[in-house]
Amino acid sequence: MTLILGIETSCDETAAAVVRDGRTILSSVVASQIALHAPYGGVFPEVASRAHVEVIAAVVRQAVEEAGVSYDQVSAVAVTRGPGLAGSLLVGVNFAKGLAYARNLPLVGINHLEGHIYSLWLTEAAHKIAFPAIALIVSGGHSELVLMSGHGQYVHLGGTQDDAAGEAFDKVARLLNLGYPGGPAIQKAAENGNPRAYSFARARTDGPFDFSFSGLKTAVMREATVQPAGSGPRRRGEERDAPLKPTVRVTDLAASFQKALVDALVEKTVRAAQAYGAAAVLLTGGVSANRALRETLQQEAGLPVYYPPLSLCTDNAAMIAAAGCYRFERGQRDGLDMDVQPMWPIISLTTG
Repeated sequence: MTLILGIETSCDETAAAVVRDGRTILSSVVASQIALHAPYGGVFPEVASRAHVEVIAAVVRQAVEEAGVSYDQVSAVAVTRGPGLAGSLLVGVNFAKGLAYARNLPLVGINHLEGHIYSLWLTEAAHKIAFPAIALIVSGGHSELVLMSGHGQYVHLGGTQDDAAGEAFDKVARLLNLGYPGGPAIQKAAENGNPRAYSFARARTDGPFDFSFSGLKTAVMREATVQPAGSGPRRRGEERDAPLKPTVRVTDLAASFQKALVDALVEKTVRAAQAYGAAAVLLTGGVSANRALRETLQQEAGLPVYYPPLSLCTDNAAMIAAAGCYRFERGQRDGLDMDVQPMWPIISLTTG
């Protein structure tokens, strides 16, 4: 039996979990910072890192207690090493190092994006997943397409060139005064809107499997808000306080924006699946909770589409522990000199 203690602090969630054999969650504790960042309409990095410092010890302690295990029974500590906010990552990694040193436990650094993929191995569908698979990871600042040929074996096919899907949701929700986080707010507003009321262009990218949503955000801004006098561009941040046009239809804008974003994600995912002969599509990350994205991908893929339950879509430590189990059992061990990697790309185990 392999028991992995997972720790996740890549952004604005302080999380710890204990997972058995990479499949069974014994405990999963998440301390959310949504209320702290809501006034800013997005994550404030310094606020996030300070909040991690305040609660991480209690969160880890609670996870171990709820799992009903002792530190002597833990096989290894798996911690998110990157990508993410440098300050937030440092809190988790340094805590994990101290714990590993004090308890003489192996340490395994995990890529946050790989963790999202392995959230699917914590579900009943795990035994159905066939390789090769195309993984669409839409989480926070990441919109990535990855070819997964086996456990720990990845080829990065494409990613966001500017705003990621999650960032676009947050920014458009702020423009439309819908609140934070943007994903659930946009989805709720879109339920009462016409997705064809506004025609938004889909961005062209140099790479066939890359994404770009900055232009879509700007298009929504131009439709929704009163533009400044003159022809010059707005200064950075001006869109936060721009007044909405009196005639703007917020629900229609939300629905049309959501459709444009979902169409772009689905079109390139399906194209990648066809190009590489995929046997399955894996949809993971915070934006995978979006109902329209799930339904459209299932309709268009022509393949089995797997996605985690809502509790495992957003950042959590159970997924880090699951990924950590696979890497630990295949021999990965990291030293106490391991550093954080804020811009770390997903890499295969054999080339890591």
